[in-house]
Amino acid sequence: MEGGDLKKYCDEALEKGATHAKLIFPGSVITAPWVRLKCQYGCPFGYNKCYCCPPNSPTPEETRKVLDAYRRAVLFHMEAPRTPERGARFKEFFEMLLKMEGDLFKEGYYKAFVYLAGPCTLCKECNRIKESPCNFPEKARPSMEGAGIDVFETARSHGFFLQTLREKRETQNIYCLMLVD
Repeated sequence: MEGGDLKKYCDEALEKGATHAKLIFPGSVITAPWVRLKCQYGCPFGYNKCYCCPPNSPTPEETRKVLDAYRRAVLFHMEAPRTPERGARFKEFFEMLLKMEGDLFKEGYYKAFVYLAGPCTLCKECNRIKESPCNFPEKARPSMEGAGIDVFETARSHGFFLQTLREKRETQNIYCLMLVD
């Protein structure tokens, strides 16, 4: 898999907060129906309360079809120690990835699309609750897990460390996926 033309994007991500950026084959990303159950029955933030979360996000089956339409992707990892700045770091990281998606598009990668991590943080309260349109449709993206991607297995199968947290004070490892072409 050729990736030299994407190296500058990986380097940029590393300069702007990513711990790792690794070129991967999208077919190696693991999807599973059970992942959405964790959103539905384990997440207090977004299920049916957010346009980027289930049942409003792509199903695992839809995500698999999308992944299979690409030849290259970049898996981004960011370590996030528990600090007062962690939320702001997440937001900056997500903004950087959205900008990168736009930059890739402008360079001819017209299929560029990023899956972020966790519930959308663009608004304090999503307009989904009021059944009004999204305030930021140009920035809203589903999370990997919200779209049925098994983030743990995908990260581990690409040599990354990921385990469940036992306490909130532990360092969080987040992953985002940029589909490129």
